[in-house]
Amino acid sequence: MTYVSQILIMFVWINSLLKLSFWKLWQVCLFAALCAAFVVITCPWVTGLSKTQLAGWLATPAVMRDVAVWITLETTLCVAFCFAELRADGLLKRATWRMALARAYPGLLIFPVLLYSQARLIFAMPGTGFATLSYSLAAVVLVGLPLLSRLPAWIAPEKEFRLELHFLVSLFVCGIGLIATASGSVTYQPVHEPVNIRAIALSAALFAAFFVAGAAWNKIKWNIKKGNTWK
Repeated sequence: MTYVSQILIMFVWINSLLKLSFWKLWQVCLFAALCAAFVVITCPWVTGLSKTQLAGWLATPAVMRDVAVWITLETTLCVAFCFAELRADGLLKRATWRMALARAYPGLLIFPVLLYSQARLIFAMPGTGFATLSYSLAAVVLVGLPLLSRLPAWIAPEKEFRLELHFLVSLFVCGIGLIATASGSVTYQPVHEPVNIRAIALSAALFAAFFVAGAAWNKIKWNIKKGNTWK
């Protein structure tokens, strides 16, 4: 599970950089300053932890459930941002405050990642002063985050391609996050019941009906917008 957590942290960084690539440079600099201040402020709390305490805290089922919910909500906001940017129909144009919220959300998973990274750095360099390590990490974040946020736009200048990458990486982070936060405990005892064929058939019929209705409505809306006529 340690390797899964490391993969999760790596992709949280990648996803954060992808989201920040849509921001202006001065906005990224302000966010980098906030992240650097967070590293410095949390240094006294991190230095009071041991490896055993950190591992025990991360293994707590309640903490893992909260992290899983956090990851799911963040993925929802990231996916909403991608759809809001890719689809510019009349409905989304009227929902300006929703689009503004999706664009302004930077991805708050970077803060627990910074907390964990700071703890790992302190444990890896026991002979170095805690304040020195904390301020060094804060300086790296302050300078490196704005520079690295320009890297996705330099590699992939097309906005649509970066949005697709952001969408896929968000889904990957959600899947890996749910795996990494699984506690392995059974919350509800399974109950053996016969398969309800009628309920399954009814659910499938409702899904098909709503799917056809949604596809038909979308087709009618686009034909009306483009001024086309049915053939």
